[in-house]
Amino acid sequence: MHLFVDNLTNVDFSYLHHSRGIVGETWLANAALDGALDHQGMVCDFGIVKKTLRNWLDTELDHRLLVPTLSPHLDLSENNGQVALQWNLANGETIVVNGPAQAFALVAAEAVTPVSVAAWSVAQLDGIFPTSVDQLSLSFSHEVIDTPYYHYSHGLKKHDGNCQRIAHGHRSRICIHMDGERSSALESQWAQRWQDIYLGTREDLKGEDQESLHFAYRARQGDFALSMPASRCELLDCDTTVEQLAQYIADQLASAHPGRDIRVRAYEGIGKGAIASAKH
Repeated sequence: MHLFVDNLTNVDFSYLHHSRGIVGETWLANAALDGALDHQGMVCDFGIVKKTLRNWLDTELDHRLLVPTLSPHLDLSENNGQVALQWNLANGETIVVNGPAQAFALVAAEAVTPVSVAAWSVAQLDGIFPTSVDQLSLSFSHEVIDTPYYHYSHGLKKHDGNCQRIAHGHRSRICIHMDGERSSALESQWAQRWQDIYLGTREDLKGEDQESLHFAYRARQGDFALSMPASRCELLDCDTTVEQLAQYIADQLASAHPGRDIRVRAYEGIGKGAIASAKH
């Protein structure tokens, strides 16, 4: 018998890509189970399936940096609960990340893709369900977005939860109105500006050189550090919560278009975000 759960949950994370760098991403998770019927006439109770898988995905993937440990582009070390890595990009640039182990998902694959992460997740989940379940399948998909969107990564050191991790992210749509009219041109402009971007807070910047920006901070979960090519970063004078990102975009647009009413609806992943307005 085949049991399925579509759109079980969504996960927001970042991952390492050979050419794109650190990519903020949001995936929808779908699950299927095959097995014999138990004494209740079920393969497995839907409540157990949803709770078990959601808890695992929230704990092991959500708000983490996914690292393909079999990639030839990776140098990785683990010591005393800390992970240190260097990621070598196709153009010769490098990304360096350090942080507590709980901020990373070390995926045994050559590259992070929906298929490779699903296979790794199923292997990690082996034996978690009752014996009536013979096989678990997972799949990940993107939200269908027919308007401009961007991928951004960031870290929020003041956050009490997992947003404090220095390299996690989102795939997010953007909606911009000028004088009450929606502007696809401005949406496309910001989608291009923040394509695969790292959004850094200036007070977390500890140093810079000709090519790289070096961020570091201490949060409740531990010490975090990240060095990124400057060309793949945008520095902000505020924290990078979605509320402040929405206001930042609105203020930037209002400065560029004086006298115009700007309204920004910025998303953080799927179905959530913030709205901000500005006029200069």
